[in-house]
Amino acid sequence: MWRELLPLGRHPGSGGYRRFAWTAVDGECRAWFEDQARSRGLTHEVDRNGNQWAWLGDPTAGNAVVTGSHLDSVPDGGAFDGPLGVVSAFAALDELRRRDARLTRPLAIVNFGDEEGARFGLACVGSRLTAGQLTRTQAHLLTDGDGVTLPRAMEAAGYDPDAIGPDPERLARIGAFVELHVEQGRALDLSGDRFGLASAIWPHGRWRFDFRGEANHAGTTRLADRHDPMLSYAETVLAARREAELAGAVATFGKIAVEPNGVNAIPSLVRGWLDSRAEDQAGLDTVVDGIEKAARGYADAHGIDLDIVRESYTPVVEFDHALRDELARILGTDTDLTVPVLGTGAGHDAGILSGSIPTAMLFVRNPTGVSHSPAESASEDDCVAGVLALADVLEGLACR
Repeated sequence: MWRELLPLGRHPGSGGYRRFAWTAVDGECRAWFEDQARSRGLTHEVDRNGNQWAWLGDPTAGNAVVTGSHLDSVPDGGAFDGPLGVVSAFAALDELRRRDARLTRPLAIVNFGDEEGARFGLACVGSRLTAGQLTRTQAHLLTDGDGVTLPRAMEAAGYDPDAIGPDPERLARIGAFVELHVEQGRALDLSGDRFGLASAIWPHGRWRFDFRGEANHAGTTRLADRHDPMLSYAETVLAARREAELAGAVATFGKIAVEPNGVNAIPSLVRGWLDSRAEDQAGLDTVVDGIEKAARGYADAHGIDLDIVRESYTPVVEFDHALRDELARILGTDTDLTVPVLGTGAGHDAGILSGSIPTAMLFVRNPTGVSHSPAESASEDDCVAGVLALADVLEGLACR
């Protein structure tokens, strides 16, 4: 499975992946998922929001155990973020069949659409729509960098954009959702554990900073006469680093757009996107408030207009304690294994669904801690350990 999936969407120059929602490459990944489902005799279906499901047992019976993740990527992302959870789900089902496990609950594998938000700027679109955290009207306003709206993109890919929206009936069928994911950090590498359980997802959000100045000639305009928004932006980037360090949080300006974007032109507009995350809400508020205050001070000093827009926000997510404890019990049976429990600053579909159904996450060790990069990695032995752990969990939840 891994060998079949690896070439899809891989950029020959960067070595990273460009699997963006509702593109031709995304269609190849979705076709791969359907092939995996049908080759195992599973019932494949696509819900109203474009999420793919592969069912073993009656989808309408209720109290189903669901696992899976996503197949899309950030620009030039790594191979493991998302796909490891989907591949491991199919492999875990194969392991259950090898054990001749007898299911007493329906089991499903899911591929959530547009988890990374790389094309339309909002993460977890498929799961947000399903959980009612994103309305049809809001989704229809999403636009990519080329001006293509989400409805147009979905329609071009063969899906009905007018059908999207909350799906409470589907969520009501699910008794538990367990997402396996490569760790996006080094906690497991430092502790020496191959896999661990998630405790919570840090609160996080995305803010857009629009610095508006005055375009002018780079060679003839005196420094004293300039209203250069790039200066205010650059100072704000440095302020973000300082504020994050003081609060023990993270803050990143990872995307920028410049107008008119000429080498010999002073910009008229610098638009930068801030991603910030912290262990708790108070910490996040402190960081973002500090960055905004600094940015406005820099803008005033340089005669720059500044608009700040919060584009997305997710509060702290505490995963279901009872389900997490059950997973720890299952994984510790007969081995006295103590499974480490760790928090994460990364958002996931499991976090979005946690407000509607019991969810849990398994993390597989990432020796470098690098993620959202071609350098993202996990050893084959650790991946196999993750598959076996997921199989144990599915057996413990769905076969009792």
